[in-house]
This record gives sequence, C-alpha cells and structure tokens, in this order.
Amino acid sequence: MKTVEKTKDKTPEQPPFAYKGILYPSLLCSEATFQALESFEAREDDVLIVTYPKCGTNWSIKILHQMLFDIHNKKLTLEQMMLEFGKPEKYEFLKQQPSPRVLSSHLTYENIPKTFIEKKTKILLILRNPKDAVVSYYHFSNNNPVLPTFSSWDLFFKAFLSGDVIYGSYFNYALGWEKHIDDGNILVLTFEDMKADLPAELRKISDFYSLNLTNEQIQKVEEKSTFKSMKENSGNTHGNLGNLFFRKGEVGDWKSLFTEEQSKELDAKFEKYLAGTKLGEKINYPKYCTF
Repeated sequence: MKTVEKTKDKTPEQPPFAYKGILYPSLLCSEATFQALESFEAREDDVLIVTYPKCGTNWSIKILHQMLFDIHNKKLTLEQMMLEFGKPEKYEFLKQQPSPRVLSSHLTYENIPKTFIEKKTKILLILRNPKDAVVSYYHFSNNNPVLPTFSSWDLFFKAFLSGDVIYGSYFNYALGWEKHIDDGNILVLTFEDMKADLPAELRKISDFYSLNLTNEQIQKVEEKSTFKSMKENSGNTHGNLGNLFFRKGEVGDWKSLFTEEQSKELDAKFEKYLAGTKLGEKINYPKYCTF
C-alpha cells in the first residue's frame, strides 16, 4: 500500500490508460509492467486471490496471511502483492520470495499470467453482489488519489454499467471466470457468505489450500480478520489510507444510493449476463439485490 500512499498528494489527476481494452490507474500500472507480467513464473504452491475491485480483496489477503502466519510464522507484507501494481523489476523481487507467496489481482481470467493456469495454481475467487460492489467502488474511487473522481453517483453508476471504470466491466469479469470455475483449482466464495458465517468460509479456505488449521487456529484467524479488527488496525497496514480501504464493509449499503430506476437497470444487466450461470447463483441476487 506504500505505492498508493506515495501518490496521495499528487494533483492533478492522471487519466487512466488502456491495456488490451481495459482501463487501469496510470499511477499504479504501466504497459511495461503488464508486458513483464506476461512472463511471470507462477509456482504450484502460490496463493492467488482474484477479485473485482471492492469485492473483498483486502479482507481475503488478511485472512490468508493470518493463516500462513499461524502455520509458517510468515508476516503480512502488503507491498508488492497486487500482481499488476508497480514497476517491472518487482517481478525479480517476487522471484526471490520464499513460498508460499500470497498474491492478489483484479485482472480478468484472460489476463492472468498463463503459468498460473499451466501449473494449476490454486486460485481463490471472491465475489460480491454488484449493487454493493458499485456503491463501495464509487466511494473508493472518489476518495482514492490514484483513481478517477466522479462528480456524482449517477455518473459513476452509468460508467459502471457500461464498463467504463478502472478494471472494466464487473459482468465481463465474472463471465470470464465463470467459464473456468470447474477446472478444479478455483475456490469461489462470496463476500456475503463470509459476513454471514466467517468460520465456515475460513474452514473452506483452509481445506482448499490443505492448511489443516485446527478449530482454535480458525477462531484466531476469525478474530484477527473481522472488519472491526481490520479497520482498527488499518493505520498499521494501510497507513493514512486505512479508512479509505475499510469504510463500512456491510451487506445492503447499496440501498443508501440506488434509485428504483437504477435498481431496475442493474437487474436487467444481471439478468442478461449472469442469470442462470453458476457464479450468478453463488451471488444469490434475489436475496441481496431486491429493491
């Protein structure tokens, strides 16, 4: 997170740049980094966390680091973890890091380095219902020094629906992963299920990565990775931007901004892209997105 914090006083805004048709923050990503990333060497025992923005990235990173700390005494290091952030030389740094490496990304399935697929590295995919995701993303974008600022919620909502936001379309992102969730190396969890019964979801993660955590260890990880605990500790993990990364962490906050018309618009988008898919079913749209 040092990379983000260094940019907090930089003005004016730098426009995002496009790579392979998707927008990225120009202060964090570069074409040179993306080109270097294509030859990144994954390991079979890497822990790769993939999410669309504001769908539980920092939460899942904290969980995996806490689990590995309890097993390997491996400390949490936030810098260098987002695969696509930083300068090309970061990959030489990552090459020198001991296993297991905890890595994360907002990249689509198509843009994940091919060696993760070839080596069948285990991938943790976290989903969040799109209505809460877009509201969280709106607040995050408007308060994050490296992301574009939108003059109104209505404008951001339109950009989100059309995919004209950093990291592109939520729906295309989900559809890309939908095609591969039965490949055997992907565990799909949801933000909502984690909020409802965190110990059960932690057990799934432990089993998926063959960590064999005891019930006592699961309880300890739960205590360290609740939203309240992470927010209170965010000054240590995320510096001055702690409150930006840990705003509310709630399910249903979308109702604070959505109009009925906007709700119907997003309903139609979900129906077109994700209704009837396995990931669409995992999101449990009727339960969490009914106006």
